Amino acid sequence: MATMKDVALSAGVSTATVSRALMTPEKVSLTTRKRVENAIIETGYSPTTLTRTLRRNESKTIVTIVPDICDPYFSDILRGIEDTAVENGYIVLVGDSSQQQKREHSFVNLVYTKQVDGMVLLGSDLPFNASRQEQKNLPPLVMACEYAPELELPTVHIDNLTAAFEAVNYLTKLGHKRIAELSGPEDSALCQFRHQGYQQALRRAGITMNSAYIHYGDFSFEAGAKAISQLLSLSSPPSAVFCHNDIMAIGAIQKAKQMGFRVPQDISIMGFDDIEFSQYCEPSLTTISQPRYEIGRQSMLMLLELLKGHDVRSGSRLLESSLVIRESTAPPKNH
Repeated sequence: MATMKDVALSAGVSTATVSRALMTPEKVSLTTRKRVENAIIETGYSPTTLTRTLRRNESKTIVTIVPDICDPYFSDILRGIEDTAVENGYIVLVGDSSQQQKREHSFVNLVYTKQVDGMVLLGSDLPFNASRQEQKNLPPLVMACEYAPELELPTVHIDNLTAAFEAVNYLTKLGHKRIAELSGPEDSALCQFRHQGYQQALRRAGITMNSAYIHYGDFSFEAGAKAISQLLSLSSPPSAVFCHNDIMAIGAIQKAKQMGFRVPQDISIMGFDDIEFSQYCEPSLTTISQPRYEIGRQSMLMLLELLKGHDVRSGSRLLESSLVIRESTAPPKNH
């Protein structure tokens, strides 16, 4: 077992500095703290902090890392995680990874100093290195929502390729031939699977993909509004748009209406997620429903299994998604 002295030697500082870096990090300069953090990882040191249930080596604390805490998609997932954690005597800390990149005092300290028992990751864009070889320095990890095969982590998610195929296949069955895609970030694995589903549905219907119809956004209302205004300004605009999330779809609906287009008579819009708001926008949104609460619950149950020392196959647990047909889609005008 590595001691605080080993960490001090590795970092080239005194043991008092190591202790300060762990207990009162704000009193230590950022460069020193980084050196100490790296030394802790290097040596595999695990301080028995006061927050532990003494000697049982547990803090009864779980960290959940969310890509964007303001995105309503994550709220039901978080509720599923939290309810299940509380039933089992754990508390949940939530960290927003989009904000963490900018913050020095992040929960990453807690992770490396082993003050949390485990983590649920709701996205693969992480504020620390979770690669296969790094995982031995981290508490048990489970992924939810997104599937990152290279991390080889136990994962709970839906089949994004099949779900996207089902959404676009529905549009082709309505008679649409000019179908645009509003994707999330191009480098997101999740969006790549959805894009493959889009391509397969077009292929199945004998439709050639038009690169002018493919737009990328950041899952925000603004991204949806911006993409639809560009798409509807094309000389041959699409008659339907498949969006990678409901928020972009709702942004697109509002913008299309402002531009004088009728949804769905002039343009059909399909979302993805089935957030609560999608039932209440005008027109209500046709979308793919994800079992978000269940994704949260299952991922926490999986983590509890890991914490009990059980072997959880680092594969995926696939949950069902389903197409929900509402009023934002209809056959194309000239059909």
